[in-house]
Amino acid sequence: MNSSVVIAIDVMGGDFGAEPILDGVVEALQSRDDFKLILVGDENTIKQKISSNDLLSRVQIIHTTDVIDMDDSSTNALKRKESSIYKSVELVRNGEADAVVSAGHSGATMSLATLRIGRIEGVLRPAIATLMPNLNGKSLVLDVGANVDCDEENLFQFAVMGEAYAEEIMGIKEPRIGLISNGEESVKGNRIVKNTHELLKVMPTFKGNAEGSDIFNGNFDVFVCDGFVGNIILKTSEGVAGLISKYLKTEISASLKSKCGYLLCKGAFNNLKKEVDYDQYGGAPLLGVKGCVIISHGKSNQKAIKNAIFQALRFANSNINKVIENELEKYSSRT
Repeated sequence: MNSSVVIAIDVMGGDFGAEPILDGVVEALQSRDDFKLILVGDENTIKQKISSNDLLSRVQIIHTTDVIDMDDSSTNALKRKESSIYKSVELVRNGEADAVVSAGHSGATMSLATLRIGRIEGVLRPAIATLMPNLNGKSLVLDVGANVDCDEENLFQFAVMGEAYAEEIMGIKEPRIGLISNGEESVKGNRIVKNTHELLKVMPTFKGNAEGSDIFNGNFDVFVCDGFVGNIILKTSEGVAGLISKYLKTEISASLKSKCGYLLCKGAFNNLKKEVDYDQYGGAPLLGVKGCVIISHGKSNQKAIKNAIFQALRFANSNINKVIENELEKYSSRT
């Protein structure tokens, strides 16, 4: 790995403005020295935060003040050429950056990435993939929001792309693929799920239908579904994790006995918090586009941004896009 990897950061896009994003940038730069950043946003704001000369030498600043807000229509993204996300995506399109990280308008990011950077040869629709905790480590779920309506060919391609990501980025040899359905039997599911099940039989790593509980028990490594189902899974999981955290805090503070028990088990509680903390994953890669695009949550804190940068770095240093292209070509002749 060398210092030639360049990552563009949409500084202005998050729900809480530039501060948490720039805090994450500083933390990432202080942690590793094998990458450079192009920061796209208000120059004065950026320079106030990136004040160290050592850090400034590793960043380039592209000034812009236009921001696509969360309530703006993603269809207008192509017209907003001075926006921070448009300029960030263009850096990848033009070969000036290897990856882009944005906590801004996800619809605008997806649209711009698909239309300006372009799709990998053979990919019908890019998909957002996200990591989820399980008993054995982590699993990958896709799509989680890019495509609300999918056909069986779209879902088949998601499986191919998810398998590639699990192998190339997560380091899982022969990842087990599961198709999200309302039952493990092959006869379960709607028409598209049943048809997809038949298509996926050609993949040696396909292990059949998966139910919602399988996401966390470690029986599968990659879960395939449309963006409607995937987004509900993601948001429900985030809600449950938040509920557990609040419930534990309430119970721990309820009595002296509970507080003493917490102190004795503090290490275990901290490990649990780490495993269900979505900030440690940083963001979700948009698989199927020619470059690397990491979509972070609008409410991302500095930890999430730092980890999104590191995730982009791993992606940029991998061969995943070529693997996806080769695998789709291999399966294109299937009967």
